[in-house]
Amino acid sequence: MFTLADLRGPGGLVVAFICNHCPYVRSVLPHLVRDARALRALGIGVVAINSNDADAYPEDSRSNMHGFAHGAGFDFPYLHDASQDVARAYGAVCTPDFFGFDAQLRLRYRGRLDASRKELVADAPRELYRAMHAVAAGRSPPLPQFPSMGCSIKWKPQAP
Repeated sequence: MFTLADLRGPGGLVVAFICNHCPYVRSVLPHLVRDARALRALGIGVVAINSNDADAYPEDSRSNMHGFAHGAGFDFPYLHDASQDVARAYGAVCTPDFFGFDAQLRLRYRGRLDASRKELVADAPRELYRAMHAVAAGRSPPLPQFPSMGCSIKWKPQAP
């Protein structure tokens, strides 16, 4: 269990909704790991959250998350949202989906990591990083902010 206070850095917080099986997530992993390290150097905390229904998508199970994170080189928390309450509270819709908050936890960025989709765009401008760099420096993030694109979050069936 973590709180926002546990995760937030003095410059803010990035919350990334991801999962293990999504090809969009898999394509951006090198950039996600690179940018998470750079953001933490700016005093911005980073956390990834997997909210997918692991019963319907066993590859996204909690037991598989550790190996996925280790293999990708995560050096930030990768949390399981088994109830899916966190994803609902944030309004997350896909993986990957990024939320950037300032030091007072005000939402300042909502969108994609960069222009990569199912294939990594090696020289893509670092949209999330640039936005959060500005936020950490007390400036407004650059516009426009492009929405995330990826696999839909795999919601659990709702009780009638």
